[in-house]
Amino acid sequence: MYVNDAIGYKMTPEQILYYSPNCFGTADAISFRKDILRIHDLKTGETPTHMEQLMVYAAIFCLEYDYKPNEIEMELRIYQNDTILYHKPTIEDIFPIMDRIVTFDKIINSIKEEEE
Repeated sequence: MYVNDAIGYKMTPEQILYYSPNCFGTADAISFRKDILRIHDLKTGETPTHMEQLMVYAAIFCLEYDYKPNEIEMELRIYQNDTILYHKPTIEDIFPIMDRIVTFDKIINSIKEEEE
């Protein structure tokens, strides 16, 4: 299912998302077409999964490419053990994550400058 969906949506595999040297990640599969951001993640373990990682990736995408989360549609999926978890985050989900990323990036950079 994961591979077929990634091919069907013409997704890019293993795409690096980069906000700063302090905040980046690699999405298993991602696409952005017609103002729809899709991020898919494949989990092969038995541990219960959570959407937080994919919401962080969506926030990094918005920061990296200068999109406001209310200007685009988002669909996040986790594939695990023949099950697909879906989530359509809202601005209320993503904007606070973006805010935390920006805030903590500034704090980390300030600490790094003090150490130099």
